[in-house]
Amino acid sequence: MAIKVLVVGCGNMGASHAMAYHTTDGFEICGIVARGNSKVVLNEKLGGSYTLYNDYATALEASKPDAVCISTYPDTHEAYAMMAFEKGCHVFIEKPLADTVEGSERVAAAAKKAGKKLVIGYILRHHPSWEKFIEVAQTLGKPLVMRMNLNQQSHGYMWDVHRNLMKSLSPIVDCGVHYIDVMCQMVRSKPVQVSAIGARLTDDIPEGNYNYGQLQIRFEDGSVGWYEAGWGPMISETAFFVKDVIGPKGCVSIVAKDAGGKGKSDSVEAHTKTESLRLHHADIDAANEFTRADEWINLDDEPDHQELCNREQRYFLKAITADLDLTDHVEDAVNSLRIAFACDESVRTGQVVKL
Repeated sequence: MAIKVLVVGCGNMGASHAMAYHTTDGFEICGIVARGNSKVVLNEKLGGSYTLYNDYATALEASKPDAVCISTYPDTHEAYAMMAFEKGCHVFIEKPLADTVEGSERVAAAAKKAGKKLVIGYILRHHPSWEKFIEVAQTLGKPLVMRMNLNQQSHGYMWDVHRNLMKSLSPIVDCGVHYIDVMCQMVRSKPVQVSAIGARLTDDIPEGNYNYGQLQIRFEDGSVGWYEAGWGPMISETAFFVKDVIGPKGCVSIVAKDAGGKGKSDSVEAHTKTESLRLHHADIDAANEFTRADEWINLDDEPDHQELCNREQRYFLKAITADLDLTDHVEDAVNSLRIAFACDESVRTGQVVKL
């Protein structure tokens, strides 16, 4: 029997998740919720047969879903998830889990109390190339130095999206949780302190918020990592796509020749592209010359953005039908958000934050 799912939010991610439910055996969309016209556009794309709702609470009551997919702005995540668990629904929720650490802990506790599945949309966890990137990084020895960024020269529709996001979260929280999660997977060591800087480069965002930030994390094993994120029409496209890990034995880098090119910085499709990994070996001879050539790891299974969303939803389906233990999955999501908010605190106070 198909899992009846209520789709809430019809932006980039919501529309892609809806398409995944529409095409995946085992799911059946029982309603689509959005305040504006986006639900009409999405419904037409899916064949025009689904029931549309303007209000989430009304939809939850009327459609009687088994599961809810929440892809709205982060300031609604906690409340919407809690309402779903109260109705006995499983929940798929886009990252971040909530717009506060305490909120994320409350959502995690509610899922446990309700005995329902909670899957957080960490899309890179379903990407075979990123899984390989993490696997190779773990062969480089310790400590690791992890260098990552995703600066987005956003304009048009994407600048509207980013401005709306910044009503509740900064780029290093909303976007940074992905890459903090990757760093934590690479080192599997306790983060001990963070420091971060930020700058407000426009008056076109709420007072007190910033649209550029850079964070640094120090781990218990001596590993360190930095992540940089900026959003807006003023952001540079020079070196906007850096994914690089260095260890005593060498380094591995994502070399996205096309996805890292001009005009791709605010492309959702490009953000998950890897194309190839370059593995450099640090081995040298008596003359200090390298003894091994760099290796190019070309990745055959390179899913596009929609296929990644399909894989996320297949995982959600398996979590429900096979009763997967999601304890580590949820704890990792709460942990990465805790680190991201500590970085946000560091930006606002100018102080190093110990974890």
